[in-house]
Amino acid sequence: MKKNRSKVFSAAAYLMLSVIIVNGGENKVALEGAKIGQWTMDYTAALAEAKKSELPLLLNFTGSDWCGWCKLMDKNVFSQKEWQDYAAKNMVLVTLDSPRDKSIVPEKYVSRNVELKQKFGVEGYPTYIVLDYDGQTTLGQLGASRETTSTSFIGEVLSALKTGQSSLKAYAIAHPDKIEALKAAIQALKSNKKALSDWIQTEPTRNQENMKKFAKFNEDIRTSEEALSKF
Repeated sequence: MKKNRSKVFSAAAYLMLSVIIVNGGENKVALEGAKIGQWTMDYTAALAEAKKSELPLLLNFTGSDWCGWCKLMDKNVFSQKEWQDYAAKNMVLVTLDSPRDKSIVPEKYVSRNVELKQKFGVEGYPTYIVLDYDGQTTLGQLGASRETTSTSFIGEVLSALKTGQSSLKAYAIAHPDKIEALKAAIQALKSNKKALSDWIQTEPTRNQENMKKFAKFNEDIRTSEEALSKF
């Protein structure tokens, strides 16, 4: 009987540990599986859920137990009812944590998190990547600020989602006469951003001529963003 009770306790303990509390108990992060609107470390399950529900993903690259900006965003955005209500219907949420306390993240996720950080070019914390439901198309990269609220962050997410497949499908149904113009605006923005990225990769010398080129690249991006905002 003692042996059986031990087995029952172990199973119960495992179930309790399948969810951990981070950020002072304000946000729960599941270790296994994925549900719409709930944070999970299980990237594979999140990809599957996104494809099944045709909902976008938000990847949260964080240092949950040491990053001050991460904790600020957890408090000002992700713990707020407005965000939680929005995410519960519209997003699949993934936590990709790099904590100092190594017990927070299961060993099986550690190297994968490093690989994803490299894949998405993450250089600092927190970084938020918005992915289309295919799990491959990056729609946007967001960051943190002291002024960010749940309302403003949702606005940033919605802006990024304009270029997603589900948004394009809905827009095509509602505005069949404007869908091609929208696609052209999206492509123009992507092209201008790529032009700047490609130019930066050449490591141009910092001089007056190149500063003018840099300003022109950014002006073209802003113009494209303004054009896209009209749809």
